[in-house]
Amino acid sequence: MRPALESIRGYRPGRSVAASGAQGGSVYKLSSNENPFPPLPGVLERALAGAGGINRYPDLACGELVHELAEYLGVPTSHIATGTGSVGVTQQLLQATAEPGDEVLFAWRSFEAYPVLTRIVGADSVRVPLTTGAVHDLDAMASAITERTRLVFVCNPNNPTGTIVRRAELERFLDRVPPDVLVVLDEAYIEFVRDGDFPDGIEVYRSRPNVCVLRTFSKAFGLAGLRVGFAVAHEPVAAALRKTAVPFGVSRFAQDAAVAALQADGPMRERVAALVAERDRVSAALTEQGWAVPPSHANFVWLATRERTAAFAQACEDEGVLVRAFDGEGVRISIGERTANDRFLFAAERFHKETVR
Repeated sequence: MRPALESIRGYRPGRSVAASGAQGGSVYKLSSNENPFPPLPGVLERALAGAGGINRYPDLACGELVHELAEYLGVPTSHIATGTGSVGVTQQLLQATAEPGDEVLFAWRSFEAYPVLTRIVGADSVRVPLTTGAVHDLDAMASAITERTRLVFVCNPNNPTGTIVRRAELERFLDRVPPDVLVVLDEAYIEFVRDGDFPDGIEVYRSRPNVCVLRTFSKAFGLAGLRVGFAVAHEPVAAALRKTAVPFGVSRFAQDAAVAALQADGPMRERVAALVAERDRVSAALTEQGWAVPPSHANFVWLATRERTAAFAQACEDEGVLVRAFDGEGVRISIGERTANDRFLFAAERFHKETVR
């Protein structure tokens, strides 16, 4: 085995109900930013209609899905590359741009897959701390770019803090980035943003050849179990991503379901609006309890529990709620159904009263 693998811990998913040892519906999983709603109208029907053809390979080019995405976003089909979820496309991006000795730059804490996948391709991670407000420090990130930097990730909204980079600061940052450095705007949670000053990556990329936009069907569209993600970038970048994609990686089920999900845009927006309302309710309740809650623009909230992180996660699990703990830093809590959110709020209030004097 490659010696480099010995230092890689591997991607850690949110704990599952099965892993917790709980029985039946006694535990709510708020650890993986999953959409709690069932599949969108037409998705199951469209996906299952092709089940008779599972003895055949899926469309390598994801032709129908790429066409639908091009229409949906108003971009050329040649600017779209698909993959097995946004994390799969992230790996394609790293394979296309970074080699041993190169640097990959990102804020920290941010999406946990960035350092793992960077290490796998043999490149070096450069982690720039978030500001005290848990936001990307773009000035510091721009200053950290060197001649070895090949790729920069800007997770917007940021996972796991839920904070955003706004339009003017992003434009200033991009003006400082050398044209041969690729900037990836990871917008896995864009549908949940309600801030009018948020920079839509699709509009940003149109005039900047070194900007790539990363999106997914896992969150707002509710297809986490089928693994469909995509990138939008100018043709040289998109072509490179198609070269590094796993052949036939996006199954026929996934392609058909994603097409149907795009065609159910209205119901998707309604469900997202309901989750945003729940997010705001949970954030307000936590603030009232006495927690410091960064403004979230995603489908989760973040609590900087620091040295109390493990104890807080255990307290939530004792109340039947699984959350995502980042040791020594904080806890990310996905927004689920109202019953799950209420149970979490009960656990959070009790923990705060018992531990904060």
